[in-house]
Amino acid sequence: MKEIDVRGYHAGLREIHVLAPNDRSTFLSTLPATQSDRTAALAIVGISAILFALAVPFAGTPLAQVPAFVASYQSALAVSDTITAVLLLSQFAVLRNRALLLLATGYLFTAAAAVTHALTFPGLFAPAGLFGAGSQTTVWLYMIWHGGFPLFVLAYSWLKDGNGGNRVAGSTASAVALSVAGVLAAMAVFGWLVTAQHGLLPVLLKDGHYTTTMIGVVSFVWSLSFAALITLWFRRPHTVIDVWLMVTMCAWLFDIALSAIVNVARYDLGFYAGRLYGLCAASFVLAVLLIENVRLQAHTVGLVGKLRQQSASDRDFYGKRLALYGAVVESSNDAIITESLDGVITGWNKAAEHLFGYSAAEAIGQSIYLVVPEDRKAEARGILNRISDNESIAQHETVRVRKDGRQLDVVLNVSPLRSDSGEIIGASKIAHDITEEKQAREKLRRETEERQLIFETSQDLILVTDGFGNFVQVSPSVKDILGYSPDDMIGHSATEFIHPDDLDKTRNEMRAARRGAVKRSFEARYYHDDGHEVTLNWMGTWSEPVKRHFFIGRDLTDKQAAEAQFRQVQKMDSIGQLTGGVAHDFNNVLTVITGTIGILADAVADRPELAAITKLIDDAAERGAQLTKHLLAFARKQPLQPREIDVNALTLEAAKLLHPTLGEQITIMPQLTEDAWPALIDPGQLSTAILNLALNARDAMPGGGTLVLETRNVFLDDGYASMNPDVLAGNYVMIAVSDTGTGIPPDLIERVFDPFFTTKEVGKGTGLGLSMVFGFVKQSGGHIKIYSEEGHGTSVKIYLPRSSGVQETEFEALQNVPVTGGDERILIVEDDALVRQYVMTQVKSLGYTALEAANAAEALVIIDADQDIDLLFTDIIMPGNMNGRQLADEAARRRPDLKTLFTSGYTENAIVHHGRLDSGVLLLAKPYRKSELAKMLRTALAS
Repeated sequence: MKEIDVRGYHAGLREIHVLAPNDRSTFLSTLPATQSDRTAALAIVGISAILFALAVPFAGTPLAQVPAFVASYQSALAVSDTITAVLLLSQFAVLRNRALLLLATGYLFTAAAAVTHALTFPGLFAPAGLFGAGSQTTVWLYMIWHGGFPLFVLAYSWLKDGNGGNRVAGSTASAVALSVAGVLAAMAVFGWLVTAQHGLLPVLLKDGHYTTTMIGVVSFVWSLSFAALITLWFRRPHTVIDVWLMVTMCAWLFDIALSAIVNVARYDLGFYAGRLYGLCAASFVLAVLLIENVRLQAHTVGLVGKLRQQSASDRDFYGKRLALYGAVVESSNDAIITESLDGVITGWNKAAEHLFGYSAAEAIGQSIYLVVPEDRKAEARGILNRISDNESIAQHETVRVRKDGRQLDVVLNVSPLRSDSGEIIGASKIAHDITEEKQAREKLRRETEERQLIFETSQDLILVTDGFGNFVQVSPSVKDILGYSPDDMIGHSATEFIHPDDLDKTRNEMRAARRGAVKRSFEARYYHDDGHEVTLNWMGTWSEPVKRHFFIGRDLTDKQAAEAQFRQVQKMDSIGQLTGGVAHDFNNVLTVITGTIGILADAVADRPELAAITKLIDDAAERGAQLTKHLLAFARKQPLQPREIDVNALTLEAAKLLHPTLGEQITIMPQLTEDAWPALIDPGQLSTAILNLALNARDAMPGGGTLVLETRNVFLDDGYASMNPDVLAGNYVMIAVSDTGTGIPPDLIERVFDPFFTTKEVGKGTGLGLSMVFGFVKQSGGHIKIYSEEGHGTSVKIYLPRSSGVQETEFEALQNVPVTGGDERILIVEDDALVRQYVMTQVKSLGYTALEAANAAEALVIIDADQDIDLLFTDIIMPGNMNGRQLADEAARRRPDLKTLFTSGYTENAIVHHGRLDSGVLLLAKPYRKSELAKMLRTALAS
């Protein structure tokens, strides 16, 4: 909406200040007394007291009898009290306070008593008074009159409070009528008592003088007045009427004292002076009320003038404001529409013409359905119904239609439209076009969702830090890469996770980014949750508007492992080429030696000493020939004679030959698969390989042990091939040679196939046994893998390619059945990070929820924290104080319902017969294909 200068005009109704905070026009019964009120009242009381003191000595002085004085006094008193009562009752009609009603009733009572007293006073209207008055009638009426009013004042004092007293709940007119009726009834009773029952009353006045009884009665009446005065004084806070009521009670006390205590008889000085005090007492409150009413009237006249002036100013003000509002409506960029409650358009500004395409002449008088799509008419009717129920509608998004049929997305703000009397007569709508805004929002939403999806599904690590290097956002992939959850890192400094040696490099890159470097790539190592280092390649940038660093880190672990394996393959190939060349040339030399040594032996046959030397030379040449044969085997250049063989038969034959070689302390246990596939291999070389592996196993078991020879049909899948670059996925026949010996240290595993490398003592082996096996397997197109744990044993697995041209076996058909997964939660415990990552990927691909731990301690923490884990899938041999079997036992103690599946690089039969697992325990031997993993997981979960 356009901005319009509305300075000089109020946004809402202007306020008119009618009353000042301490204006005297408020009710005297609630207006707090001021110091000036108290000063004036005190001055009057002081003057009255002085005059009283001067009159007391002469109170008994007889004066002339003037009955007209009594009549005039009584009339004035009755009129004054009546007017005072009327004014007080008018305040009561507004304030409704019970104390004010009692005070007004007291004044009505004094007025009624004064009239009755005058009518019965002897010599005024009749020699002995009217109504059958006796000699004691008027004096008793005087006592009733002067004793009754203090009682009303006492009641007023006790009921009044800061708000004017307890309020009357019912009708004020009924309360006033009841008050008047009560006063008249009371005076009728008292009048009857002092006239018709005159003889029953004690004598107060005899021969024009007061009796002793009179002194007692008048003292009691005077005490009531004094009590009323004291009660008023202590019942604070004082209002204006309270102050002048206290003045009245003082005058009332002087009246009683002069006319009924210190005087002697009627018509003496005290008689006349006391009644003058009584007249003054009746006039004080009345005078204050009248003065305040006159002041209020004068103030009202002035206020009316101001209101007339204000009205003229307001007419001009509202006329200008109406014109201003009209300009605002017409210049608004939002469509402003008014309509009646039945949906007829009554107002249509220029923005509405532009938005909907209809001119004001075309729209006004038409139904609002003119711009409402067919499927939105019920909604439009509902909006009008809500408006008619005095409900306002804010920021309601809906759809409307233009004259050309194009639909618009709009947001509506709808308010009730009222007449001057406040009646709802229609609705006022402000429609804002949000079509482009909504399209932009939708586009932004899609982009945000896509970016969030990228963030959440990225296999790379995405980090966002503030300018100080504290993590603000961390992608979920951090769990797979570093083992932390995002919450573990958010709010922490990156320095807690970066390798100390890479901190300076990282800081320099961040400084360069803030200096304007747009793109940068660098490597930095982070610590994994289990403590090992993870090398990440980082791409990063700095956003100046949001003051954030954005990083994308790619885990180089797999790449480095692949490069290491590739280097190992290259190393083995290089060594193979070197040893092959040396062996070839050495064979040429040996050929000459072995070819000529026979000639030399024949020539010196008759000379024993020389014949012995030639025999030594011949033996050395033979040993050299065997050495070159091993070197050629490692270099994969030995002549092979492959043929299709039965690996089970060859293994059994080898087992028979090994019995005398290994000795009685070694137990040989063949574990052969009945339907083992045939392999295309050189049987002699395979027998030699098994013999070499068995001899190594024997040396690793100096105290005896068990040697297991096992065959099995396996399928090495793409996942395994990706972790071992020299392997082609496919079917293989596995021959495993496992022992229960001392094992091989982890730092030596990668070197065991190197030529001339040996851990045996000098003179006890050439170091070519395993390298010859390695070369033979590789030359045959196979794969070899060694698993070993110090103190537990070693298992060497040879994978020979399956012979082609044979029918698919029952085993193979079973393995090719589509794999099935599940949705259970599986905890994977594996100390090798690369293997653990591979297993996590395979398990997740089967639909399971996978959790990971690097050792038994971590696994137990997860088991205690997550009660929904269905299966523990753990390696058997792990570093630390607890191996896989001990972990399973402890987990079963904590969670008896938790199922367990073991895995190991050893063959299943080797492990069982080593005694580290009980019979019947499920174990999945490494390596395994995805179908085997899926089958064993389902078997374990169903066990």
